[in-house]
Amino acid sequence: MLVAILKEAREDETRVALTPDAVKALTGKSVSVAVESGAGVQSGATDQDYEAAGASISGSRAELLATADVIPVVNALPAEDQEKLKRGSVMIGFLRPLDDPAALSAAVKRGATLFSMELVPRITRAQSMDALSSMATVAGYKAVIVAADHLPKLFPLLMTAAGTIPPAKVLVLGAGVAGLQAIATARRLGAVVEAYDVRAAAGEQVKSLGAKFIEVDLGGLQTEDKGGYAKELSPEALELGRQAIAKAAKTADVVITTAQVPGRRAPLMIASAAVEEMRAGSIIFDLAAPAGGNCEATKPGETTVYHGVTIFGPANIVAEMPVHASMLYSRNLSNFLQLILKKGELVIDRADEIIAGSCVAFGGEIVNERVATALKARA
Repeated sequence: MLVAILKEAREDETRVALTPDAVKALTGKSVSVAVESGAGVQSGATDQDYEAAGASISGSRAELLATADVIPVVNALPAEDQEKLKRGSVMIGFLRPLDDPAALSAAVKRGATLFSMELVPRITRAQSMDALSSMATVAGYKAVIVAADHLPKLFPLLMTAAGTIPPAKVLVLGAGVAGLQAIATARRLGAVVEAYDVRAAAGEQVKSLGAKFIEVDLGGLQTEDKGGYAKELSPEALELGRQAIAKAAKTADVVITTAQVPGRRAPLMIASAAVEEMRAGSIIFDLAAPAGGNCEATKPGETTVYHGVTIFGPANIVAEMPVHASMLYSRNLSNFLQLILKKGELVIDRADEIIAGSCVAFGGEIVNERVATALKARA
């Protein structure tokens, strides 16, 4: 059984799928691991570190693709790599199957079994495999640190001989994992924090972190799906939220936006008109930029200035903290691999709830109903 760790193909990707610690655990369970030379360098893991953990180092990407039984990845392999996969092999990672299912077609044609970390069900048994939450933790923290660094103000309340400096005001949109981490980080830096989420139940979590929760009456509308994610709202419900957000944004120094709906464009929460009402020098950090952005003025992948407001639209914010991001992701993947690697053999039990929920393709066919529907919608 050969597990191969490849260099990520994306130019802006610095993470690695499995760290040397994870490799050591695998090789101790009768699994061979081969690493493409330089795969972990940007995340702080050298070829020597992997060799010390029991892996072999290879300079041939093509050979690894052709011989590996399991390939854990951060991002889905590009089509040219998918076409070289060993038939019947397994690829596991952030595959974006609901956003771009057609990008996996080459791997499906090769008969590869595809597991998407985005689709791991939110059940107690799968918490240790919840890579979305792990990466959201990193993103929420980093967003606040970058915003604090660029804000032309101090975050904490300071009382000096020259007078009192009031604390910065931070508004966080979306109280999922990224939002809650942003709230906690901003509070630790001394800011006064407000937060908004369409899910009323998120209010208690926001308040427990010392932030004020902005409540909007949506008339009892169901705003959360059975997986715990926010549902796509009606235009009327979104507009009610935008009005409350625009009012709070007028006095905010920093706005962190995190709201996303799996497989859909990120909901528009801050209209350009609301940005125009914000104070010059304030900051919007749009963590939903890869999905189109929560702010109408966001340009994904760019940092821009609009009416004196600096708007960050990072394409891959977690890659800016590759050491800990890789460590967390590697642990998530390692826990998932325990489900399919038994005594050095590949065992895929599709009756297992976690395996069934995260499996995108098996035996040359798309087996996930949501992905199949997304594929048909884009045909």
